Amino acid sequence: MSNNKKDDVLLNERIKFDEIRCIGEDGEQHGIITPQEAMKIANQKGLDLVLISADAKPPVCKIMDYSKFKYQQAKKAKEARKKQVIIEIKEIKLSPKIAQNDINYKVKHAREFLEAKKHVRFRVFLSGREMANPQAGVVLLNQIYEMVKDIGDMEKEPMFEGRYVNMTVLPKKSAVKPAAFAE
Repeated sequence: MSNNKKDDVLLNERIKFDEIRCIGEDGEQHGIITPQEAMKIANQKGLDLVLISADAKPPVCKIMDYSKFKYQQAKKAKEARKKQVIIEIKEIKLSPKIAQNDINYKVKHAREFLEAKKHVRFRVFLSGREMANPQAGVVLLNQIYEMVKDIGDMEKEPMFEGRYVNMTVLPKKSAVKPAAFAE
């Protein structure tokens, strides 16, 4: 049976201990035996001897179909990636001197993103003398939050970071309606 170089798992003849605790494929205990005896049992069943725990006294090995085990592990990892939620963050850049109609336009887009369950980060860029009054950016972000608070929750208060004042708005958690079970 083959062993992949990138696997750090000891298989079959590569297990070099005086004695090991051997577990069968169905979980039955073969007791403390030599690796050679365990290999004979594994070969009779057409399976591999795999080192499970090298730190135990004595080391623990299991008789199993290693290629099938690796396949099932890869399948589980793929399923876990499928169920993983990817959070998309949309960024909207603003200036402290922005006109009200531009604010309305940007808020309209932010509302669309929030309705699509995307996070929205508002960034007010402060340039030159605007750095002397970063509070103007905070006031602007609070004004914007008032326009989206019905469909979004503020993650943190507007925060000054470098030349930006940032605020992240998350979509509101919608309550699960038990009406589907009332049928």
